[in-house]
Amino acid sequence: MEQIWGLLLRITLFYFVTLISMRLMGKREIGKLSIFDLVISVMIAEVSATSLMDHQIKIGEGVLVIGTLVMLQIGMSWLTLKSLTMRNLFEGQPTLLIANGKIRDDEMRRTRYSISDLMTQLREKDVASVSDVEFAILETSGKLSVFPKAEKRPLTPEDIGLSVPRTGLPMPLIVDGNVMDENLERIGKTRFWLKNELQKAGYHELRRVFYCSIDNQGALFVDTFEDS
Repeated sequence: MEQIWGLLLRITLFYFVTLISMRLMGKREIGKLSIFDLVISVMIAEVSATSLMDHQIKIGEGVLVIGTLVMLQIGMSWLTLKSLTMRNLFEGQPTLLIANGKIRDDEMRRTRYSISDLMTQLREKDVASVSDVEFAILETSGKLSVFPKAEKRPLTPEDIGLSVPRTGLPMPLIVDGNVMDENLERIGKTRFWLKNELQKAGYHELRRVFYCSIDNQGALFVDTFEDS
């Protein structure tokens, strides 16, 4: 029984150690990790798994190794932030694969990027033909940034001289039935105002509202518990 409790303790401890380590290393999507970030993440996962299964490894030793890896990653991130040379060395540079509708064969070979890979990523960007592309850049994360030619880009309000209102983030006013008083204060409103607006929209009880938000035009979005 002691072994089971000991294992559960180790699992819980290394779960939080790994979680905190990833948080300290910064917020990045998996697809945007640099090679260095990926190597550090894999090593942390390996150390955590080994420390869990091998009871000959002391908990403190595992935590020390993970802590060292985190400090190494933070240090290298700081260096790459301050030094362009270090950034190019550890993260590489973006590669121009398509220029003016023409595929750059030399860069394709250098990066070992196949035509199939290129066409797949172009289709994911809703681009059917290479000739429609002004520039396509292979980022250091492996993502392909695609810039269509001017005549192939979707029409925008600016192109036809239209003025459109700015888009702002909706402000939550009710979340899971709870009124967000601090957000009401930010927009200079009160619960009394909110209740009146909801009643005008046909919602007579605040406790029945699952989610309510207001956009930058002053329009309310309301979702009730019954709908959710």
